[in-house]
Amino acid sequence: MRVVLDTNVLVSAVLLGGVPRRLLERGIRGELDLVTSPALIDELEEILRERFGFPAEIAGLVRGEIEVLADVVRPSVVPRVVRDPDDNEVLAAAQAGRAEAIVTGDQDLLVMGSHEGVQILTPRAFLDSLAWPS
Repeated sequence: MRVVLDTNVLVSAVLLGGVPRRLLERGIRGELDLVTSPALIDELEEILRERFGFPAEIAGLVRGEIEVLADVVRPSVVPRVVRDPDDNEVLAAAQAGRAEAIVTGDQDLLVMGSHEGVQILTPRAFLDSLAWPS
């Protein structure tokens, strides 16, 4: 299954573990095909540095690992669907990457439920939707 893990989910996976980390681990094992974009990777690196005080080198290493792990797509169009431009980038990555789901903790995206046929779910709801044991 092709899935976009929103930046907030990746940050949680790196810092906190729990369900977000289990989803990332499934991507590492090849059980999920992760999709991202340069804009989302830029946001991840910036948040790790600026909000969480990661040294630039470490934030860059995390970025590099995600770039290797995920299918990095370059959306030609970014829809203007929600008020936050960063959220629109998530939708664009999902469309360009033919993702089947977006996993996020962002309420502005979650209230949509889906966009252009792509499900939008919390990490727990997505994990619960998979046929594999959690």
